[in-house]
Amino acid sequence: MEEIINKVANSSLQVFDLEDYYVAGIRTQLDISQWLYEGFLLKEKDFREALKNHDWTQYQNHLVSIHCSSDAILPAWASILVTTYLSPFAQKVVLGTTIDMETYLYQEALSKIDYSIYQDKPVILKGCSKKPVPESAYVMAIQKLLPFAKSIMYGEACSAVPLFKSK
Repeated sequence: MEEIINKVANSSLQVFDLEDYYVAGIRTQLDISQWLYEGFLLKEKDFREALKNHDWTQYQNHLVSIHCSSDAILPAWASILVTTYLSPFAQKVVLGTTIDMETYLYQEALSKIDYSIYQDKPVILKGCSKKPVPESAYVMAIQKLLPFAKSIMYGEACSAVPLFKSK
């Protein structure tokens, strides 16, 4: 029998796996509509009282996204006020959906990477992951890799889709 050689492992191909930059933590989506009259109307006095009486300790070290599930028109200060209560407990607070939270976390993580290690190398932007990686993270990652990589492919080494090749 012939020895099986892993050509991918022996190649200069660099794998860029966004899953490596996933921020661990409990994700919590906080809906402001729970403190609105009939889910739609913000009555300032009642809103402030509800926030004051809410148990904020339950968000200790959580990654919290604040949103409003109803079509209520909220003043800008509403989410800011909620943030003042969350900040002493939450690891991170973002306005928007859980996808917005993931995008923000990846944006932070990707801005801290030294991409020069990919200089003039073929890179594969790994496609499959077990953790939630938003499509926006791939868009951010390729923009960071473009100035450095010789070529960029997407997917897995066995079935990659070519995206970019330097001239």
